[in-house]
Amino acid sequence: MVDAAELVQNFARPVLDFTFEAMPVIISACQKAYKVYTRLPLVYVHLLIGAVMCFFGGFYPTVFAALQAAEHGGLITLRKALGALTEEMMVIIEENKKEDAVDADGDGVVDAKQIDGRELLKRKVKLVLKKINPEKVNDAIASMYKVWISVLAVLTIQFARTIALSLTISAFAKRVTDRFLLPIVKTATPKEYQQWCPIILGWFCKS
Repeated sequence: MVDAAELVQNFARPVLDFTFEAMPVIISACQKAYKVYTRLPLVYVHLLIGAVMCFFGGFYPTVFAALQAAEHGGLITLRKALGALTEEMMVIIEENKKEDAVDADGDGVVDAKQIDGRELLKRKVKLVLKKINPEKVNDAIASMYKVWISVLAVLTIQFARTIALSLTISAFAKRVTDRFLLPIVKTATPKEYQQWCPIILGWFCKS
């Protein structure tokens, strides 16, 4: 247990620093790539997709079927979901910049550099929980999940039936937990985190 705590303390800061530095670059690169993709003539887009898919060899039919399933399952919905998650990530990144610039004791050194890795990790988790919109994130993840189910239904029908049955059972379980368990959980949860209670209970039911 002590070793795990020391490991977290040693690696929390560099991992968090890398994440908050890398995410804006990755998001910007993806946005630029998408802009280039939308400006290309359709014939060139088909040519590029066909050239890439040819390198999959025996997996070509599977890849083609998966792409078609994703398209019919809602690529526009998937694009909106990724956009919503990107917006929430940028909110967290901006709020993190503000928090990292705080020098509450006025000693000339920002507070984020004066605390150990474990405390820094706690502060970042609290920042995410307070500033992110859980409903928006949950809706985006659900939209991505629906597209994944569409692909899964094409590739493995039997497994898709199992997943569909599981979702039906989890929906029933969530109604029960919302009625009996949610009020108790909200009472035991600090007010600033209560918005997460129905979301986490929903994830718990689906798990």
